[in-house]
Amino acid sequence: MDLCVTIKGVSFLLQTGMGILGNAVVLLAYAHIIYTEPKLLPVDMILCHLAFANLMLLLTRCVPQTMTVFGMKHLLNDPGCKVVIYAYRIGRALSVCITCMLSVFQAVTIAPAGPRLSRLKPALPSLVLPTFAGLWLLNMAICIAAPFFSMAPRNGTVPAFTLNLGFCHVDFRDHLSYVINGVAVSVRDFAFVALMVGSSGYILLLLHRHNRQVRGIRRSQGAGAETRAAKTVITLVVLYVVFFGIDNAIWIYMLTVAKVSPVVADMRVFFSSCYASLSPYFIISSNKKVKAKIACAAEQDQPSVDNQASSDK
Repeated sequence: MDLCVTIKGVSFLLQTGMGILGNAVVLLAYAHIIYTEPKLLPVDMILCHLAFANLMLLLTRCVPQTMTVFGMKHLLNDPGCKVVIYAYRIGRALSVCITCMLSVFQAVTIAPAGPRLSRLKPALPSLVLPTFAGLWLLNMAICIAAPFFSMAPRNGTVPAFTLNLGFCHVDFRDHLSYVINGVAVSVRDFAFVALMVGSSGYILLLLHRHNRQVRGIRRSQGAGAETRAAKTVITLVVLYVVFFGIDNAIWIYMLTVAKVSPVVADMRVFFSSCYASLSPYFIISSNKKVKAKIACAAEQDQPSVDNQASSDK
């Protein structure tokens, strides 16, 4: 196997393995929290849904991509490609939308109470599930064209205006469809990213402006949790914006050429999936509930390991 292909395959394998493991751990930790506690806090519900969206993205994009890099062919037929590409588009869209939702929710939570916010803040927990439903419906509608352009790879040369994903082809058939799809996806992404950057900037402004007040409030457990949550949100937003910028720089370049090099397409897949792979580890390191559940599970496994070792002796 060529050295370049080996490096690419190992990179995708590590990214996919780390991402699936991290998001699965977050989901299992929250499943245990749901089992032991009456209900999840709104922020925890959003983080849990973000982990699910990222896991969905990794399973539908990075797993088949990794298998293709290592030489596996004919993974999916036409219906399989349509389902996988549609699910991937929805998962990718939900990742940006839920990160934006998390940022806006936290900005409203820590904002000073005013005439309007005094009514909105108590209603925030009841708005989480309807917002999830709205985001799912919105992105399912925006991505509805994806199955019509998706198909299994064909023998021979790749036609113009076709995204060669390796395991599937996305054939837009003409330049107009190619550009309209790219613009629609980019406008949606840039709108949500602009909103999340604006709300995160507002969070930073509040934390800076009311620094003395925050220090006083930190003595209470609730305010300390809000401060930690705000820092987690800002970290996730910065992480997303960095990889979003790289992803869209490559995407804009891809819109300007008729035939996209497989190397360029692989680079975009790798960078666009970095957020889904890395974000669960930021959630684990910054969320006390998730960290506590993982530590508890590790402590429960330790006695069984010690007993096994003593019995072997």
